[in-house]
Parts: sequence; C-alpha cells; structure tokens
Amino acid sequence: MSRLPKVAPAQRQPYPSDLSDAEWTVLAPLLPAPKGFGHPRTVDLREILNAIFYVQRSGCQWEMLPHDLPPYPTVYGYFRKWQRQGIWAALHDQLRQQLRQKLGREPESSVAIADSQSVKTAGKKGAVYGYDGGKKVKGRKRHIVVDAQGLVIGMLVSEANASERLGAVVVLHEAQPKLSRLEVVWVDQGYSGENFARAVQQVCGESVRVEVIERQSSGFEILPKRWIVERTFGWFNWFRRLSKDYELYTSMSEAMLYGALIRLMTGRLAA
Repeated sequence: MSRLPKVAPAQRQPYPSDLSDAEWTVLAPLLPAPKGFGHPRTVDLREILNAIFYVQRSGCQWEMLPHDLPPYPTVYGYFRKWQRQGIWAALHDQLRQQLRQKLGREPESSVAIADSQSVKTAGKKGAVYGYDGGKKVKGRKRHIVVDAQGLVIGMLVSEANASERLGAVVVLHEAQPKLSRLEVVWVDQGYSGENFARAVQQVCGESVRVEVIERQSSGFEILPKRWIVERTFGWFNWFRRLSKDYELYTSMSEAMLYGALIRLMTGRLAA
C-alpha cells in the first residue's frame, strides 16, 4: 500500500492586529533572551505577542482567543510574567526613546503634560475601586504624564475618587530617572494651586515650573498644549480592551496600557 504524502499545515490567515515583518524586526531585539539553562523555549514569541495584541485590539476575553493562536493559558502566562518582571514598562520606555530620536528629539523630554481619565470597570474590581463625583464614573482613574509628542513618560491607575494632583505627583516621582531634562509641567485648572506646584518642585527640582493652561470661555475650546495629552487618551480608544478597565489588579491595567502603547510605537517605528 502506498502512503499518502504528508501535507504541511497551512499558515494561518493574519489578523489586523498582527505584527508585520518590519514591526517584528523592531520589537524582537528588545524581548527577553532565553535563560540559557533549563528547558529550552518552545513557544514563538511573535505569536505570543500577536495573541496579546489581538486581545487588546478586539477586547475579547483570554479564554476566547482564536484556536489558531497559542493556547490562552500560555499567552496569559507570558503577559502576567512580563508584568511582574517590569518587562512591559521597560519595552515601552526603550521604544519611546527610539521614537523620539527618530522624530529628531532628545531621548528624554524637557516638557511634561499631566492629566487623568476616569473609566468605568466591569463591576467592582478588587480593592482599587471608587466613584468620581465630578465625572459621575464608578471605577478607576488613569493618571498619565506625557511629553510634547504625546508619548507616555509615566502612568498610574488608581481608584476613581483619587486626587488627580496626588496622582500626578506620584507619577512624576516614579518617573524621576526619565526627567533629567525636565523644565516645565503643563496642566489644566484642576491642578492649579501653590501646593501642587511646590510638590512638583520637591519631586522634580526647584528649577521646574508648573504652567496652568486656563480655559478662556465656557464653551468647547481647544486648549493650546493641552490637546496633546487628550490625543493620547484618544489613542487608547483604538483598543477595545481599554474601553473599560476589565482587570482585577491595577498593575495588570497598567500593563494593558503599556502593551497598547508598545503596539502603536512599534508601528510608527517600522513605518
């Protein structure tokens, strides 16, 4: 009896969220190298990242990943492990510096813009949960500090009723190693007051000044310099997983935000 010829498995059809070859070339050198001991790595990191980006872009649950992507326990395991090891934040910072240099900028910014965004959660999520009376939102608050290009310097996810002034100071404090050239922090009227300006100077240096961009009318108005950070919040809307905060832990929420920003910056670097 003649045996039927073996047929090689067909390559899966790409998803819109997949990394292109050019994007993979940008990201691959920054990924953690194998340990060099123990069981050798058998998974394809490119496919692991494609699966993570699929979750972020489509908004699906981990368990609902398509079957032609790696098994969801493996994908989630890498996402969680890299969050615990700080790899998402480290990848983000390296790409941000590369993108700034591609744009003809210094690796670190002399300008910072602070703002916050309150988002709903899918039910009461963990211990970090609150109600923002001003925005009438039950959930959490995303505090971010960006540079003049809208690239994120640092972030913090807190309960929705947390002080935005305190959140900005905490983000600036944690981002100190990236603020060696900082000269000015632009904020809106919600951050006005001598106490906030004094706290920023204590964290960032006495030479750093805080400039409050004030609204000139009661109607809709595009505030100079303030639209940059609002655009960054708009970038998050491209990822359905970020439309709400679905994560149990705020550390995972921050990793989700970093992952989305990594996907965006990788595309810009490969363009």
